[in-house]
Amino acid sequence: MDRRTFLTTALGAGSFLLSSRVGTAAAVSGLLGPRRGADEPLLVLLELSGGNDGLNTVVPHGDDAYHRARPRIGVAASRVLDLDGYVGLAPELAGLRGEFENGRLAIVQGAGYPQPNRSHFMSMEIWHTARAQGRDSGPGWIGHLANHLWPDQPLPNRLVHVGREVPYALHSTRHPALNLATPENYRWAGNEADIAGLGGPESEPDAAGGDSQIDFLRRVMADARASSLEVRRAVARYRPASEYPDSDLAQSLAVVAALVDARIGARVLSVQQRSYDTHAGQVARHAQLHTELDAALAAFTGDLRAKGNDGQVVVLCFSEFGRRVQENGSQGTDHGTAGPMFVLGSGVKGGLFGRHPSLSDLDERGDLVHTTDFRAVYGTLVDRHFGGRHADVLGARYETLDFLPAPKRR
Repeated sequence: MDRRTFLTTALGAGSFLLSSRVGTAAAVSGLLGPRRGADEPLLVLLELSGGNDGLNTVVPHGDDAYHRARPRIGVAASRVLDLDGYVGLAPELAGLRGEFENGRLAIVQGAGYPQPNRSHFMSMEIWHTARAQGRDSGPGWIGHLANHLWPDQPLPNRLVHVGREVPYALHSTRHPALNLATPENYRWAGNEADIAGLGGPESEPDAAGGDSQIDFLRRVMADARASSLEVRRAVARYRPASEYPDSDLAQSLAVVAALVDARIGARVLSVQQRSYDTHAGQVARHAQLHTELDAALAAFTGDLRAKGNDGQVVVLCFSEFGRRVQENGSQGTDHGTAGPMFVLGSGVKGGLFGRHPSLSDLDERGDLVHTTDFRAVYGTLVDRHFGGRHADVLGARYETLDFLPAPKRR
């Protein structure tokens, strides 16, 4: 195994582990690569895993068809946080409504794709790769973005996931993602004892004076131990400007805020909020999820602004599909199709983008017909946030949206 293969395999498997169940947050040292400049764009992906019910998130309260389809689980018009007289946000999303009113939240309506797949796994693959074939098409869309923007600069800390499992969107054979689990247990995910115990002629420098692979592995382990010390110091050093709630999402975003502040070279960071698969008892569960989402984002955006780190950060919030228009017999909703996407940031042009799907002109299964291809949102971020060319990243051209300023080039 040569050094390139070793690094690609080991780092791609999530070789560095870090994360957050602490009130403070974490930052990684500059050992892992050059620091990010203050003016370099940074994207935070926030996935609402399980299929968020978009109709009870961005609520078409001005449409009688909505109230007829959801007599038990629908949000009463009097409780909706109105945006334009027709749609409004769920009552638990007051913080996001404030961002909308201040021009920092873009809501993309009716996001989906042709021939929608209602399987969690396949639909997630389509969203993560931006291709109908899913994983069979190759790397994730962020992996393609990294290959496009930094073809010869494979730094392990450029793509970061805070959570248990790295989403496929960050998969790349050339730009392995950093996976962050618990900062107090930050460690190298290798068997150092086995490596230290290896011996024989293969562990000695070769005849040409080059280093052996075992020596190389030992040096990697030493670097990892040094990095571990730096991370623990950073955990103690960082002081958030906001008080983060004790939810998994908020604590993950606290880590993201610290990584942004540390300017370690990270350019795309991802987090997840789970449990949006609300087939039964949706009202209480959805309200809890919305409350956690709103409070976490309020703490995160407040922290960024207080530290002066908000100018180049864009948050993209999405889910693998929406839910059925008609409520089911268990006071929940089943797998559907289109739903809203949120784009949040100080540099975002807020407002409603795209047309809300019709609640009366449905597909053959009674689902919403998407009005905006979700890849148009990705394409806008590639072109206007990162200054790339989205056709090279997504494999096709899409009509970009105006929630960010005109394109800038690298």
